[in-house]
Amino acid sequence: MNQNEFERLAELFKIFGTPTRLQILYALVDEEKCVYDIARELGMSQSAISHQLSILKQNRLVKNRRDGKTIYYSLLDSHVLTIIAQGLEHIREKPQ
Repeated sequence: MNQNEFERLAELFKIFGTPTRLQILYALVDEEKCVYDIARELGMSQSAISHQLSILKQNRLVKNRRDGKTIYYSLLDSHVLTIIAQGLEHIREKPQ
């Protein structure tokens, strides 16, 4: 790996560094959802969710599609799910 790749990887891990973003990503694991549904599920304001979704989209972790006036969000690809699953497996692992 070169220095640029290390820096980009560090930036990616920063995005996973907030519980709210992780909760949003986890909420999208099984199905796409609109901002209203995510906000209701997480007990947060729609503006807070929209702000975090914007960051996740800029960093290519989620994608969206429009259906009339409603925008639905989903995980960009299986890599995002793999990162979440691997992280959960690691923290749930019993120390040796």
